[in-house]
Amino acid sequence: MMNEPKLRVEEEQQPFSLPSSLLIYLYAGHLLARWGARMWEFSVGLYMINVWPDTLLLAAVYGVVESASTALFGPLVGHWVDELSYIQVLQLWLWSQNISFMVAGGGVFAILVRPGLMSSNFVAFISLVVLINISGAVGVLSTLAGTILIEREWVVVISEGQAPELLTKMNSIIRRIDLVSKLFAPVVSGFIISFVSLTASALTMALWNVLSVFLQYWLLTSVYNGIPALKEISERRVSRSLVREVDEVDFEQPESSTRGTMIDNFFNTPYISAWKVYVQQDVALPGLALALLYFTVLSFGSLMTATLEWEGILTYVIGIARGISATVGITATFLYPELQSHISTLRTGLWSIWSQWTCLLLCVASAFINNKIIAAYMLMSGVAASRLGLWMFDLSVIQQMQDHVAEMDRCVVGGVQNSLQSILDLMTYVMGIIISNPQDFWQLIMISFTLVTLAAALYSLHVYRVRKHLIHFQKLLALVLSPTSSYRLACNL
Repeated sequence: MMNEPKLRVEEEQQPFSLPSSLLIYLYAGHLLARWGARMWEFSVGLYMINVWPDTLLLAAVYGVVESASTALFGPLVGHWVDELSYIQVLQLWLWSQNISFMVAGGGVFAILVRPGLMSSNFVAFISLVVLINISGAVGVLSTLAGTILIEREWVVVISEGQAPELLTKMNSIIRRIDLVSKLFAPVVSGFIISFVSLTASALTMALWNVLSVFLQYWLLTSVYNGIPALKEISERRVSRSLVREVDEVDFEQPESSTRGTMIDNFFNTPYISAWKVYVQQDVALPGLALALLYFTVLSFGSLMTATLEWEGILTYVIGIARGISATVGITATFLYPELQSHISTLRTGLWSIWSQWTCLLLCVASAFINNKIIAAYMLMSGVAASRLGLWMFDLSVIQQMQDHVAEMDRCVVGGVQNSLQSILDLMTYVMGIIISNPQDFWQLIMISFTLVTLAAALYSLHVYRVRKHLIHFQKLLALVLSPTSSYRLACNL
């Protein structure tokens, strides 16, 4: 009888057993959301280069609008996600994302069914282009809210109280889902464009977003209702938000007694406050290194895709190449948990960023090849191979932020991180506008490679600050001298 209270306490402390069906619902809902976003991401560059041939201008302008929107409003999106309940964020995210991409697809369809619209009615043409840009930007901001909700919040909350390796596993699966979408969505879109038409592709885009939103909502609300921790954290966030609002009201003073200046008020706005929170984090430097990787044309984004088509590479070949690139990235999501469990999250990032840098040397070499077809295939090969290091580095930085950022700051830091990434992504499109001739694409390659080098150097500096060294040279020497102990020693390098 004396042991009964102890047994009862132990039973109460047992962690919540996660039903595997709810995790499947989470992954399925995330897959549907990412599929629509990846279809649009791949296709928009092709739409723009066909609407106005022989120039990257429209593709670059769209990229500027999209990236500038996230750069400007990313911290506010993070603040907004932090203020609302999970279910409110879920509703606004799904409906706004799918409706926006549906409208953008409809705008593209309207231009494509009237090939001579630009010359016959320039005002209508520009109006549709503006509509496409605005709708795409709203869709991307909505996607950002979903990314923060799922990747920065739900994954962390669900894994709390579970086995330590669950967070790493869930991060890898979430990233794998994104890359699977990046693999198959472009292939499907590429085949539709190549063997049916661009118009059919735009119509498919619009219909997909109309039909998928209801299933996405049901899947993700099922996860929310089935995991008690999500409801508890959501209620706590709303209560904290209400308390913060009450404190702000109580703190207000009459205008005559206020000593603050306009500058003080500016620095206390949610936007600036979010950046202040970010720079105070220990993981700010790895975050900056990750963001620098977005200032690049060395990915299958709209600028590189448009350039490859200009060089004569068939659309379905580009789609397949992008799929191969995503397959390499998917491999990274399987390799990352194994590597992280043996050499730590911090060191996995170090090895990953420099492996990416090494693979991109092939892209640099392609700039010196006169044969455009050979150079294009070298460029695609280098980019595809570099995805192994890129996505392991991405997972490493994300997990460092999950581990070292406080719960109350996670959404804000996530919003600022995406804003910073978009600022650098915006610079890519600005450079695309300045260097808009596809013949000069090699200059963009060199700029991109320089930024990757800077990112690797900054992350190496962070590792050195934390560990006071980069490599155990004595252990590395022992590894060379004693191959039989290589596995044990490699885990400590």
